Amino acid sequence: MTTAAQADSGGIFHWLDRSHTVAKPGFSRWLVPPAALCVHLCIGQVYAFSVFNLPMTRLIGITESAPDDWKLTELGWIFSIAIVFLGLAAAFTGTWLDRVGPRKAMFTAALCFGGGFLISALGVYLHQLWIVYLGYGVLGGCGLGLGYISPVKTLITWFPDRPGMATGMAIMGFGGGAMIASPLSVWLMQYFSSPTDVGVTGTFITMGLIYIFFMMVGATIVRVPPQGWAPEGYVAPAKAKKLVTTSHVHVDEALKTPQFYLLWGVLCLNVTAGIGVLGQASAMSQEMFPGQITAAAAAGFVGLLSLFNMLGRFFWASTSDYIGRRNTYMIFFALGMALYAAVPWTGQTGSIVLFVLFYCVIMTMYGGGFATIPAYLRDVFGVRYVGAIHGRLLTAWSTAGVLGPVLVNYIREYQINNGVPKADAYSVTMYIMAGLLLVGFILNWLMRPVHDKHHMTEAELKASMEG
Repeated sequence: MTTAAQADSGGIFHWLDRSHTVAKPGFSRWLVPPAALCVHLCIGQVYAFSVFNLPMTRLIGITESAPDDWKLTELGWIFSIAIVFLGLAAAFTGTWLDRVGPRKAMFTAALCFGGGFLISALGVYLHQLWIVYLGYGVLGGCGLGLGYISPVKTLITWFPDRPGMATGMAIMGFGGGAMIASPLSVWLMQYFSSPTDVGVTGTFITMGLIYIFFMMVGATIVRVPPQGWAPEGYVAPAKAKKLVTTSHVHVDEALKTPQFYLLWGVLCLNVTAGIGVLGQASAMSQEMFPGQITAAAAAGFVGLLSLFNMLGRFFWASTSDYIGRRNTYMIFFALGMALYAAVPWTGQTGSIVLFVLFYCVIMTMYGGGFATIPAYLRDVFGVRYVGAIHGRLLTAWSTAGVLGPVLVNYIREYQINNGVPKADAYSVTMYIMAGLLLVGFILNWLMRPVHDKHHMTEAELKASMEG
Protein backbone atom coordinates (compact mmCIF):
# COMPACT_ATOMS: atom_id res chain seq x y z
CA MET A 1 0.00 0.00 0.00
CA THR A 2 1.29 3.48 -0.90
CA THR A 3 1.53 5.82 2.06
CA ALA A 4 0.77 9.54 1.99
CA ALA A 5 4.45 10.34 2.47
CA GLN A 6 5.48 8.11 -0.43
CA ALA A 7 2.85 9.67 -2.64
CA ASP A 8 4.25 13.18 -2.14
CA SER A 9 5.60 14.82 -5.25
CA GLY A 10 9.19 15.86 -5.68
CA GLY A 11 10.83 18.73 -7.50
CA ILE A 12 10.39 22.45 -7.10
CA PHE A 13 6.90 22.21 -5.60
CA HIS A 14 7.72 19.61 -2.94
CA TRP A 15 7.08 22.21 -0.22
CA LEU A 16 3.38 22.06 -1.15
CA ASP A 17 3.11 18.41 -0.16
CA ARG A 18 1.17 17.50 2.93
CA SER A 19 4.23 15.89 4.55
CA HIS A 20 5.98 19.28 4.49
CA THR A 21 3.13 20.99 6.34
CA VAL A 22 3.17 18.82 9.47
CA ALA A 23 3.82 21.12 12.43
CA LYS A 24 7.08 20.79 14.35
CA PRO A 25 7.11 20.70 18.16
CA GLY A 26 6.44 24.14 19.63
CA PHE A 27 4.25 25.33 16.74
CA SER A 28 1.38 27.51 18.00
CA ARG A 29 -2.04 26.52 16.71
CA TRP A 30 -3.03 30.21 16.89
CA LEU A 31 -0.99 30.83 13.73
CA VAL A 32 -3.50 28.77 11.71
CA PRO A 33 -6.48 31.20 11.97
CA PRO A 34 -4.35 34.08 10.53
CA ALA A 35 -3.33 31.76 7.68
CA ALA A 36 -6.99 31.09 6.99
CA LEU A 37 -7.77 34.82 7.21
CA CYS A 38 -5.13 35.54 4.54
CA VAL A 39 -7.28 33.51 2.17
CA HIS A 40 -10.77 34.48 3.31
CA LEU A 41 -10.08 38.23 3.48
CA CYS A 42 -9.06 37.98 -0.19
CA ILE A 43 -11.85 35.83 -1.61
CA GLY A 44 -14.46 37.79 0.35
CA GLN A 45 -13.95 40.42 -2.37
CA VAL A 46 -16.64 38.65 -4.39
CA TYR A 47 -19.35 40.40 -2.37
CA ALA A 48 -17.91 43.75 -3.47
CA PHE A 49 -17.63 42.96 -7.18
CA SER A 50 -20.71 45.10 -7.92
CA VAL A 51 -18.54 48.25 -7.56
CA PHE A 52 -17.09 47.41 -10.98
CA ASN A 53 -20.43 47.04 -12.74
CA LEU A 54 -21.21 50.69 -13.51
CA PRO A 55 -17.63 51.62 -14.56
CA MET A 56 -17.64 48.57 -16.88
CA THR A 57 -20.74 49.96 -18.64
CA ARG A 58 -18.60 52.98 -19.65
CA LEU A 59 -15.41 51.35 -20.93
CA ILE A 60 -15.87 52.96 -24.36
CA GLY A 61 -17.96 56.00 -23.52
CA ILE A 62 -15.88 56.78 -20.38
CA THR A 63 -18.24 59.43 -18.97
CA GLU A 64 -21.45 57.70 -20.07
CA SER A 65 -22.38 54.43 -21.77
CA ALA A 66 -21.78 54.20 -25.50
CA PRO A 67 -23.89 52.00 -27.81
CA ASP A 68 -21.16 49.33 -27.92
CA ASP A 69 -20.61 49.32 -24.17
CA TRP A 70 -21.61 46.32 -22.06
CA LYS A 71 -25.06 46.37 -20.47
CA LEU A 72 -25.61 46.09 -16.73
CA THR A 73 -27.68 42.93 -17.22
CA GLU A 74 -24.76 41.31 -19.07
CA LEU A 75 -22.33 42.24 -16.29
CA GLY A 76 -24.63 40.84 -13.60
CA TRP A 77 -23.83 37.36 -14.85
CA ILE A 78 -20.18 37.67 -13.76
CA PHE A 79 -21.11 37.38 -10.06
CA SER A 80 -23.65 34.63 -10.71
CA ILE A 81 -21.15 32.53 -12.70
CA ALA A 82 -18.55 32.97 -9.94
CA ILE A 83 -20.98 31.77 -7.25
CA VAL A 84 -22.03 28.77 -9.34
CA PHE A 85 -18.42 27.72 -9.89
CA LEU A 86 -17.70 28.35 -6.22
CA GLY A 87 -20.20 25.63 -5.38
CA LEU A 88 -19.02 23.30 -8.13
CA ALA A 89 -15.34 23.67 -7.24
CA ALA A 90 -16.02 23.13 -3.56
CA ALA A 91 -18.08 20.03 -4.34
CA PHE A 92 -15.62 18.39 -6.73
CA THR A 93 -12.32 19.29 -5.03
CA GLY A 94 -13.24 18.49 -1.44
CA THR A 95 -11.94 14.91 -1.60
CA TRP A 96 -8.73 16.08 -3.31
CA LEU A 97 -8.26 18.68 -0.55
CA ASP A 98 -8.56 16.05 2.16
CA ARG A 99 -5.86 14.03 0.39
CA VAL A 100 -3.27 16.71 -0.47
CA GLY A 101 -3.69 19.01 2.51
CA PRO A 102 -4.40 22.75 2.93
CA ARG A 103 -1.15 24.22 1.55
CA LYS A 104 -1.49 22.80 -1.96
CA ALA A 105 -5.19 23.71 -1.95
CA MET A 106 -4.50 27.30 -0.84
CA PHE A 107 -1.73 27.61 -3.43
CA THR A 108 -4.08 26.45 -6.18
CA ALA A 109 -6.83 28.76 -4.93
CA ALA A 110 -4.43 31.73 -5.06
CA LEU A 111 -3.49 31.02 -8.68
CA CYS A 112 -7.14 30.58 -9.68
CA PHE A 113 -8.58 33.59 -7.86
CA GLY A 114 -5.73 36.00 -8.56
CA GLY A 115 -5.32 34.63 -12.07
CA GLY A 116 -9.03 35.22 -12.65
CA PHE A 117 -8.45 38.93 -12.11
CA LEU A 118 -5.50 38.97 -14.54
CA ILE A 119 -7.46 37.18 -17.26
CA SER A 120 -10.41 39.52 -16.65
CA ALA A 121 -8.08 42.49 -17.07
CA LEU A 122 -7.23 41.13 -20.53
CA GLY A 123 -10.94 40.78 -21.27
CA VAL A 124 -11.59 44.40 -20.28
CA TYR A 125 -8.59 45.61 -22.30
CA LEU A 126 -9.77 43.72 -25.41
CA HIS A 127 -13.43 44.46 -24.61
CA GLN A 128 -14.33 40.79 -24.79
CA LEU A 129 -16.94 39.98 -22.15
CA TRP A 130 -16.58 36.22 -22.59
CA ILE A 131 -12.98 36.49 -21.38
CA VAL A 132 -14.21 38.21 -18.20
CA TYR A 133 -16.81 35.45 -17.75
CA LEU A 134 -14.04 32.90 -18.15
CA GLY A 135 -11.57 34.78 -15.95
CA TYR A 136 -13.42 36.02 -12.90
CA GLY A 137 -16.51 33.86 -13.36
CA VAL A 138 -15.08 30.40 -14.06
CA LEU A 139 -11.42 30.50 -12.95
CA GLY A 140 -12.00 33.01 -10.14
CA GLY A 141 -15.09 31.08 -9.03
CA CYS A 142 -13.02 27.89 -8.77
CA GLY A 143 -10.53 29.81 -6.63
CA LEU A 144 -13.39 31.02 -4.45
CA GLY A 145 -14.68 27.51 -3.80
CA LEU A 146 -11.30 25.95 -3.16
CA GLY A 147 -10.14 28.87 -1.04
CA TYR A 148 -13.32 28.82 1.02
CA ILE A 149 -13.07 25.18 2.11
CA SER A 150 -9.26 24.78 2.22
CA PRO A 151 -8.70 25.99 5.83
CA VAL A 152 -11.86 24.50 7.35
CA LYS A 153 -10.79 20.93 8.13
CA THR A 154 -7.37 22.12 9.30
CA LEU A 155 -8.91 24.57 11.76
CA ILE A 156 -11.31 21.97 13.13
CA THR A 157 -8.41 19.53 13.59
CA TRP A 158 -6.35 22.13 15.48
CA PHE A 159 -9.29 23.18 17.67
CA PRO A 160 -11.22 20.03 18.67
CA ASP A 161 -12.12 21.82 21.90
CA ARG A 162 -13.62 24.87 20.12
CA PRO A 163 -14.37 24.03 16.48
CA GLY A 164 -17.09 26.67 16.12
CA MET A 165 -14.86 29.49 17.34
CA ALA A 166 -12.03 28.36 15.05
CA THR A 167 -14.08 28.29 11.88
CA GLY A 168 -15.83 31.49 12.92
CA MET A 169 -12.50 33.33 13.13
CA ALA A 170 -11.59 32.35 9.59
CA ILE A 171 -14.96 32.58 7.87
CA MET A 172 -15.61 36.03 9.39
CA GLY A 173 -12.84 37.09 7.04
CA PHE A 174 -15.08 36.31 4.08
CA GLY A 175 -17.51 38.93 5.33
CA GLY A 176 -14.72 41.39 6.06
CA GLY A 177 -13.11 40.92 2.65
CA ALA A 178 -15.84 42.91 0.95
CA MET A 179 -15.43 45.79 3.41
CA ILE A 180 -11.77 46.07 2.43
CA ALA A 181 -12.22 45.41 -1.28
CA SER A 182 -14.98 47.96 -1.89
CA PRO A 183 -13.10 51.15 -0.95
CA LEU A 184 -9.83 49.70 -2.28
CA SER A 185 -11.42 49.04 -5.68
CA VAL A 186 -12.89 52.55 -5.85
CA TRP A 187 -9.56 54.14 -4.90
CA LEU A 188 -7.61 52.08 -7.44
CA MET A 189 -10.05 52.89 -10.26
CA GLN A 190 -9.67 56.58 -9.45
CA TYR A 191 -5.87 56.20 -9.39
CA PHE A 192 -5.70 54.43 -12.77
CA SER A 193 -8.41 56.49 -14.47
CA SER A 194 -7.64 58.96 -17.22
CA PRO A 195 -9.62 60.85 -19.87
CA THR A 196 -9.48 57.67 -22.00
CA ASP A 197 -9.64 54.97 -19.31
CA VAL A 198 -12.06 54.29 -16.42
CA GLY A 199 -9.27 52.46 -14.58
CA VAL A 200 -10.77 48.94 -14.43
CA THR A 201 -7.92 47.17 -16.26
CA GLY A 202 -5.20 48.53 -13.97
CA THR A 203 -7.34 47.81 -10.92
CA PHE A 204 -7.91 44.19 -11.93
CA ILE A 205 -4.17 43.63 -12.49
CA THR A 206 -3.22 45.25 -9.17
CA MET A 207 -5.84 43.41 -7.13
CA GLY A 208 -4.99 40.09 -8.79
CA LEU A 209 -1.33 40.43 -7.80
CA ILE A 210 -2.22 41.59 -4.26
CA TYR A 211 -4.54 38.62 -3.74
CA ILE A 212 -2.01 36.11 -5.10
CA PHE A 213 0.61 37.47 -2.66
CA PHE A 214 -1.53 37.38 0.48
CA MET A 215 -3.07 34.00 -0.31
CA MET A 216 0.46 32.63 -0.82
CA VAL A 217 1.38 34.00 2.62
CA GLY A 218 -1.51 32.00 4.07
CA ALA A 219 -0.39 28.87 2.19
CA THR A 220 3.14 29.28 3.57
CA ILE A 221 2.03 29.75 7.18
CA VAL A 222 -0.54 26.95 7.39
CA ARG A 223 0.34 23.69 9.12
CA VAL A 224 -1.45 20.44 9.93
CA PRO A 225 -1.10 18.83 13.37
CA PRO A 226 0.93 15.63 13.80
CA GLN A 227 -1.01 12.36 13.92
CA GLY A 228 -2.55 11.91 17.36
CA TRP A 229 -1.97 15.53 18.46
CA ALA A 230 -4.35 17.11 20.96
CA PRO A 231 -4.36 20.50 22.75
CA GLU A 232 -2.68 20.53 26.17
CA GLY A 233 -5.17 19.46 28.81
CA TYR A 234 -7.79 18.39 26.24
CA VAL A 235 -9.47 15.06 26.84
CA ALA A 236 -11.80 13.78 24.14
CA PRO A 237 -15.23 12.89 25.52
CA ALA A 238 -15.51 9.19 26.29
CA LYS A 239 -19.14 9.21 25.29
CA ALA A 240 -20.52 11.14 22.35
CA LYS A 241 -23.05 13.85 23.06
CA LYS A 242 -26.32 13.90 21.20
CA LEU A 243 -25.62 14.85 17.56
CA VAL A 244 -21.85 14.90 18.28
CA THR A 245 -20.11 11.75 17.09
CA THR A 246 -16.65 10.45 17.97
CA SER A 247 -16.71 8.27 14.84
CA HIS A 248 -16.10 9.19 11.18
CA VAL A 249 -18.26 8.92 8.07
CA HIS A 250 -16.75 8.59 4.58
CA VAL A 251 -17.82 11.35 2.17
CA ASP A 252 -19.45 8.84 -0.18
CA GLU A 253 -21.36 7.31 2.72
CA ALA A 254 -22.39 10.75 4.02
CA LEU A 255 -24.21 11.39 0.74
CA LYS A 256 -26.37 8.32 1.48
CA THR A 257 -27.60 9.69 4.80
CA PRO A 258 -30.73 11.83 5.33
CA GLN A 259 -28.67 14.05 7.65
CA PHE A 260 -26.63 15.42 4.74
CA TYR A 261 -29.74 16.49 2.83
CA LEU A 262 -31.36 17.95 5.94
CA LEU A 263 -28.27 20.08 6.51
CA TRP A 264 -28.19 20.97 2.81
CA GLY A 265 -31.73 22.29 3.12
CA VAL A 266 -30.94 24.06 6.40
CA LEU A 267 -28.02 25.97 4.85
CA CYS A 268 -29.84 26.68 1.58
CA LEU A 269 -32.91 28.17 3.25
CA ASN A 270 -30.92 30.24 5.74
CA VAL A 271 -28.74 31.66 2.95
CA THR A 272 -31.66 32.19 0.53
CA ALA A 273 -33.41 34.44 3.02
CA GLY A 274 -30.28 36.47 3.75
CA ILE A 275 -28.64 36.78 0.35
CA GLY A 276 -31.81 37.93 -1.38
CA VAL A 277 -32.10 40.85 1.00
CA LEU A 278 -28.37 41.62 1.03
CA GLY A 279 -28.32 41.98 -2.75
CA GLN A 280 -31.21 44.48 -2.73
CA ALA A 281 -30.58 46.22 0.59
CA SER A 282 -29.78 49.61 -0.92
CA ALA A 283 -32.82 49.76 -3.20
CA MET A 284 -35.12 48.26 -0.55
CA SER A 285 -34.21 50.83 2.11
CA GLN A 286 -34.77 53.75 -0.27
CA GLU A 287 -38.09 52.41 -1.61
CA MET A 288 -39.51 51.47 1.79
CA PHE A 289 -38.63 54.91 3.18
CA PRO A 290 -38.95 57.27 0.17
CA GLY A 291 -37.49 60.69 0.76
CA GLN A 292 -36.07 59.66 4.14
CA ILE A 293 -33.13 57.46 3.14
CA THR A 294 -30.78 58.96 0.54
CA ALA A 295 -28.51 57.01 -1.81
CA ALA A 296 -25.54 57.86 0.41
CA ALA A 297 -27.37 56.70 3.53
CA ALA A 298 -28.39 53.50 1.72
CA ALA A 299 -24.74 52.84 0.87
CA GLY A 300 -23.90 53.30 4.54
CA PHE A 301 -26.69 50.86 5.41
CA VAL A 302 -25.17 48.24 3.10
CA GLY A 303 -21.78 48.74 4.74
CA LEU A 304 -23.37 48.34 8.17
CA LEU A 305 -25.02 45.08 7.09
CA SER A 306 -21.63 43.80 5.87
CA LEU A 307 -20.12 44.64 9.27
CA PHE A 308 -22.82 42.72 11.15
CA ASN A 309 -22.52 39.87 8.64
CA MET A 310 -18.83 39.63 9.55
CA LEU A 311 -19.30 39.95 13.32
CA GLY A 312 -22.12 37.41 13.29
CA ARG A 313 -19.83 34.78 11.80
CA PHE A 314 -17.56 34.87 14.82
CA PHE A 315 -20.23 35.48 17.49
CA TRP A 316 -22.68 32.76 16.51
CA ALA A 317 -20.03 30.17 15.63
CA SER A 318 -18.36 30.73 19.01
CA THR A 319 -21.71 30.62 20.81
CA SER A 320 -22.52 27.30 19.13
CA ASP A 321 -19.60 25.69 21.03
CA TYR A 322 -21.58 26.25 24.24
CA ILE A 323 -25.23 25.84 23.23
CA GLY A 324 -24.79 23.31 20.42
CA ARG A 325 -25.06 23.61 16.66
CA ARG A 326 -28.68 22.41 16.42
CA ASN A 327 -29.86 24.91 19.04
CA THR A 328 -27.96 27.71 17.29
CA TYR A 329 -29.81 27.07 14.04
CA MET A 330 -33.11 26.85 15.95
CA ILE A 331 -32.44 30.44 17.07
CA PHE A 332 -31.55 31.48 13.51
CA PHE A 333 -34.84 30.22 12.12
CA ALA A 334 -37.17 31.17 15.00
CA LEU A 335 -35.78 34.68 15.48
CA GLY A 336 -35.41 35.13 11.71
CA MET A 337 -39.08 34.30 11.13
CA ALA A 338 -40.15 36.90 13.69
CA LEU A 339 -37.88 39.61 12.28
CA TYR A 340 -38.76 39.04 8.61
CA ALA A 341 -42.47 39.09 9.46
CA ALA A 342 -41.96 42.35 11.37
CA VAL A 343 -40.01 44.20 8.63
CA PRO A 344 -43.14 45.31 6.69
CA TRP A 345 -44.47 46.79 9.95
CA THR A 346 -41.37 48.98 10.30
CA GLY A 347 -42.05 50.41 6.84
CA GLN A 348 -45.72 51.04 7.65
CA THR A 349 -44.85 52.85 10.90
CA GLY A 350 -41.89 54.70 9.38
CA SER A 351 -39.47 53.35 11.97
CA ILE A 352 -36.07 53.52 10.25
CA VAL A 353 -34.24 52.64 13.49
CA LEU A 354 -36.12 49.34 13.93
CA PHE A 355 -35.78 48.58 10.20
CA VAL A 356 -32.00 48.93 10.44
CA LEU A 357 -31.83 47.05 13.76
CA PHE A 358 -33.90 44.10 12.48
CA TYR A 359 -31.78 43.71 9.37
CA CYS A 360 -28.52 44.00 11.30
CA VAL A 361 -29.63 41.09 13.51
CA ILE A 362 -30.78 39.14 10.43
CA MET A 363 -27.35 39.62 8.84
CA THR A 364 -25.57 38.29 11.92
CA MET A 365 -27.55 35.07 11.56
CA TYR A 366 -26.92 34.95 7.80
CA GLY A 367 -23.17 35.12 8.40
CA GLY A 368 -23.43 32.87 11.46
CA GLY A 369 -25.02 30.17 9.33
CA PHE A 370 -21.96 30.01 7.08
CA ALA A 371 -19.54 29.92 10.00
CA THR A 372 -21.43 27.37 12.07
CA ILE A 373 -22.15 24.77 9.38
CA PRO A 374 -18.57 23.33 9.21
CA ALA A 375 -18.67 22.58 12.95
CA TYR A 376 -22.18 21.14 12.54
CA LEU A 377 -20.84 18.79 9.85
CA ARG A 378 -17.95 17.82 12.11
CA ASP A 379 -20.38 17.01 14.91
CA VAL A 380 -22.56 14.83 12.68
CA PHE A 381 -20.03 13.15 10.37
CA GLY A 382 -16.73 13.30 12.24
CA VAL A 383 -13.56 15.13 11.22
CA ARG A 384 -11.88 12.75 8.71
CA TYR A 385 -13.83 13.82 5.61
CA VAL A 386 -15.34 17.07 6.84
CA GLY A 387 -13.54 19.07 4.13
CA ALA A 388 -14.99 16.97 1.32
CA ILE A 389 -18.46 16.88 2.89
CA HIS A 390 -18.38 20.65 3.41
CA GLY A 391 -17.48 21.06 -0.24
CA ARG A 392 -20.47 19.01 -1.35
CA LEU A 393 -22.75 20.96 0.97
CA LEU A 394 -21.73 24.32 -0.48
CA THR A 395 -23.79 23.55 -3.57
CA ALA A 396 -26.59 24.81 -1.31
CA TRP A 397 -24.88 28.22 -1.41
CA SER A 398 -24.85 28.21 -5.21
CA THR A 399 -28.54 27.33 -5.25
CA ALA A 400 -29.41 30.01 -2.72
CA GLY A 401 -27.31 32.57 -4.61
CA VAL A 402 -29.72 32.21 -7.52
CA LEU A 403 -32.95 31.52 -5.61
CA GLY A 404 -32.72 34.42 -3.13
CA PRO A 405 -32.24 37.32 -5.59
CA VAL A 406 -34.79 35.81 -8.00
CA LEU A 407 -37.45 35.67 -5.27
CA VAL A 408 -36.81 39.23 -4.13
CA ASN A 409 -36.49 40.78 -7.60
CA TYR A 410 -39.30 39.01 -9.42
CA ILE A 411 -41.87 39.21 -6.61
CA ARG A 412 -41.10 42.92 -6.24
CA GLU A 413 -41.49 43.46 -9.99
CA TYR A 414 -44.77 41.49 -10.03
CA GLN A 415 -46.15 43.57 -7.16
CA ILE A 416 -45.22 46.88 -8.79
CA ASN A 417 -46.65 45.81 -12.16
CA ASN A 418 -49.93 45.10 -10.37
CA GLY A 419 -50.13 48.59 -8.93
CA VAL A 420 -48.62 48.02 -5.50
CA PRO A 421 -46.64 51.08 -4.30
CA LYS A 422 -42.86 50.56 -4.17
CA ALA A 423 -42.89 51.17 -0.42
CA ASP A 424 -45.17 48.15 0.05
CA ALA A 425 -43.74 45.92 -2.71
CA TYR A 426 -41.45 44.00 -0.36
CA SER A 427 -44.11 42.94 2.16
CA VAL A 428 -45.07 39.71 0.38
CA THR A 429 -41.39 38.88 -0.15
CA MET A 430 -40.65 39.23 3.56
CA TYR A 431 -43.56 36.95 4.47
CA ILE A 432 -42.31 34.37 1.94
CA MET A 433 -38.83 34.56 3.48
CA ALA A 434 -40.38 33.97 6.91
CA GLY A 435 -42.14 30.91 5.45
CA LEU A 436 -38.86 29.57 4.06
CA LEU A 437 -37.30 29.91 7.50
CA LEU A 438 -40.21 27.94 8.98
CA VAL A 439 -39.34 25.09 6.61
CA GLY A 440 -35.69 25.40 7.67
CA PHE A 441 -36.75 25.24 11.33
CA ILE A 442 -38.58 21.96 10.68
CA LEU A 443 -35.62 20.45 8.78
CA ASN A 444 -33.23 21.36 11.59
CA TRP A 445 -35.64 19.94 14.19
CA LEU A 446 -35.64 16.63 12.30
CA MET A 447 -31.84 16.22 12.69
CA ARG A 448 -30.81 13.01 14.45
CA PRO A 449 -27.46 11.23 14.88
CA VAL A 450 -26.13 9.28 11.89
CA HIS A 451 -26.83 5.55 12.14
CA ASP A 452 -23.88 3.40 13.21
CA LYS A 453 -23.97 1.48 9.92
CA HIS A 454 -22.54 4.54 8.15
CA HIS A 455 -19.52 4.87 10.49
CA MET A 456 -16.07 3.85 9.29
CA THR A 457 -14.42 0.87 10.99
CA GLU A 458 -11.00 1.25 12.61
CA ALA A 459 -9.46 -0.64 9.69
CA GLU A 460 -11.17 1.63 7.12
CA LEU A 461 -10.06 4.74 9.02
CA LYS A 462 -6.44 3.53 9.19
CA ALA A 463 -6.44 2.68 5.49
CA SER A 464 -7.81 6.13 4.59
CA MET A 465 -5.03 7.79 6.57
CA GLU A 466 -2.30 5.72 4.90
CA GLY A 467 -3.54 5.52 1.32
